[in-house]
Amino acid sequence: MSRGTTNDRPPVPHAADSHDMIRVHGARENNLRDVSVEIPKRRLTVFTGVSGSGKSSLVFDTVAAESQRLINETYSAFVQGFMPAAARPDVDVLDGLTTVIAVDQQRMGGDPRSTVGTATDANAMLRILFSRLGDPHIGSPKAYSFNVASISGAGAVTLERGGQKVKERREFSITGGMCPRCEGRGTVNDLDLGQLFDDSKSLNDGALTIPGYKPGGWNHRLYSESGLFDPDKPIRSFTKKQLADFLHREPVRMKIAGINMTYEGLIPRIRKSMLAKDKEAMQPHVREFVERAVTFTTCPDCAGTRLSEGARSSKIKGISIADACAMQISDLATWVSGLDEPSVAPLLATLRHTLDSFVEIGLGYLSLDRAAGTLSGGEAQRVKMIRHLGSALTDVTYVFDEPTTGLHPHDIERMNGLLLRLRDKGNTVLVVEHKPEVIAIADHIVDLGPGAGAAGGTVCFEGGVEGLRASGTVTGRHFDDRAALKESPREPSGVLEIRGASAHNLRDVDVDVPLGVLTVVTGVAGSGKSSLIHGSVPASAGVVSVDQAPIRGSRRSNPATYTGLMEPIRKAFAKANGVKPALFSANSEGACPTCNGAGVVYTDLAMMAGVATTCEDCEGKRFDASVLEYRLGGRDISEVLEMPVAEAAEFFGSGEARTPAAHRILERLVDVGLGYLTLGQPLTTLSGGERQRLKLATHMGEKGGIYVLDEPTAGLHLADVEHLLGLLDRLVDSGKSVIVIEHHQAVMAHADRIIDLGPGAGHDGGRIVFEGTPAELVAAPSTLTGKHLAAYVGA
Repeated sequence: MSRGTTNDRPPVPHAADSHDMIRVHGARENNLRDVSVEIPKRRLTVFTGVSGSGKSSLVFDTVAAESQRLINETYSAFVQGFMPAAARPDVDVLDGLTTVIAVDQQRMGGDPRSTVGTATDANAMLRILFSRLGDPHIGSPKAYSFNVASISGAGAVTLERGGQKVKERREFSITGGMCPRCEGRGTVNDLDLGQLFDDSKSLNDGALTIPGYKPGGWNHRLYSESGLFDPDKPIRSFTKKQLADFLHREPVRMKIAGINMTYEGLIPRIRKSMLAKDKEAMQPHVREFVERAVTFTTCPDCAGTRLSEGARSSKIKGISIADACAMQISDLATWVSGLDEPSVAPLLATLRHTLDSFVEIGLGYLSLDRAAGTLSGGEAQRVKMIRHLGSALTDVTYVFDEPTTGLHPHDIERMNGLLLRLRDKGNTVLVVEHKPEVIAIADHIVDLGPGAGAAGGTVCFEGGVEGLRASGTVTGRHFDDRAALKESPREPSGVLEIRGASAHNLRDVDVDVPLGVLTVVTGVAGSGKSSLIHGSVPASAGVVSVDQAPIRGSRRSNPATYTGLMEPIRKAFAKANGVKPALFSANSEGACPTCNGAGVVYTDLAMMAGVATTCEDCEGKRFDASVLEYRLGGRDISEVLEMPVAEAAEFFGSGEARTPAAHRILERLVDVGLGYLTLGQPLTTLSGGERQRLKLATHMGEKGGIYVLDEPTAGLHLADVEHLLGLLDRLVDSGKSVIVIEHHQAVMAHADRIIDLGPGAGHDGGRIVFEGTPAELVAAPSTLTGKHLAAYVGA
């Protein structure tokens, strides 16, 4: 064979170049049904499908989870013992994985000391900067930290020197930047005593108005039988010492009602038992009490800056670290760019890059002192993205969970650019998304469905955008859906006056919010929408507010417990069988004794993933066998909890099991499109969109004339948005006023009235730039919203 012939052969690809796919075969996590897909590396792949179809189960719970588990296994057993142990996902083959960086929508820490600056290390760099350049110099970077308290002490220490023990006196001091009054929180809270008790009554007459402190209960007997004061005497008649013992006494062991107990004053007891807990994890009636009884005010000593007087006195070019953290980040970036000091040049360059990343990602309107817990899910996700924007890493798999949540159409274009930039650096980008604008830029699309829950979990389509359009799947059919402008918008029945609104970036705004209609408040992210509605609508107006705060719950929480549905169901079972309602609770008397009502038995395997096996005694039903003998309408309690919502609505709507209180709650769940969920499905297995709608269904039962919904389309598929619009119309037609804070053009087009804020974000926003009907906005599109809405409806 001649040499020329040899050279004409195509080059044999290197073995290392053959791994250009992430292969998933036989994935069965949550509702996935033996899903097999091949995901191209170094491409942008978008996963679509209705809410609850299995997108997150495939991307986060299978691909990302296994990558993280394999990385953790590279550490020693000692180090693994300190890490959260995770079991291998239920999948046959996972091949071609790379290191995964998951950027999800979990809210950032709710700790009051966690801020945008501390979460992104921008504060750490500023502290070093001020400790080097600040005048007067007050100490190390700790002296500028609101998380470090100033402490000092002295005492004797024992040393061994020359074989002898020697005692020496030592002194130490640490200069911290924490405000001593508010302990770095920026606010001080106080309890409204009028909400704790009625001082005109005695304890035995029911003076205490705290949830769980009814006469006869142990919380009540602790005080009424303590012997420290007369329980038949009105609280206002207590002596000074009796009142001090009742409200402020330090914990002390004493015999009460014949039992050794710890007595403690009412105020410290309430602070420990209620105020130290996460409000979202509380039962609704306890949360309502806490919101009513606790008042938060700005700390008078530090004026809300969280910092000590010393930290506030040290300045660079007339700016203190408190001033710098309070600046809008885009302004702070300009100020830092003006600093020219060779001794800290590397620090300034890194700080500039971090602040410029905020601006680039569309968060320039935030300030570094903004509490991390107040960020929306979309803002939190973008803050987490900042540390990855300038990363030199390549061949990494980035996983995003609906990165456009909370973004105006104008900002979505910028987000698309960032996703493409990450891909073009040689990374694999996996995005779970519903917005057509993001699906349109995908290199590859995986559409899951066809339905949600048990009706989903299969791959309906794989391919490009044009193939999706022609595929006939739910996503394909709705991909080009466009809501039309209303031909005849409803006329308002009145107005809600807001005058002089100045919360956050609002500029003394006056606006009349129309009532009796569907009003959409819109504007770019950071323009002041939430500040206007949540911060200015008076609570006395009978407002039912559904915000973006996430639903939290353990494996024991489910749609039935969260919505309050379990209570009428338990009572109905108890009445039909002549027994106590507590028997029908898997968290109380009716629980299986072997698994304590969990349905599974956990075996801890130290640094390895624990094993959960179905309880052999109750077979995963969670209830004691004796409880399952009691029936209602021919079903036992475990069978009822396995019913889908739609079937349960029929079951409790008529016949022997008819229970109006349960039927009302179930109808609301069907209304928001959750008819397919089972009553006993753990909340931990619900998708973000499902949790959002579950929360909406719960609030729909509250009494109030005005409903305020904050981005109800978050996590919703294009097909579900249509369903939501019908629900909003039904609410308005039933006599309610509905105010929606929203970016989705379908909701804007469907509105009766639009209030548009802007023109920009932060100090460039905070003004009303348009009020009127959607048709008027489209006819003369002078704002960013108007331009995007006009393009959406094809005007």
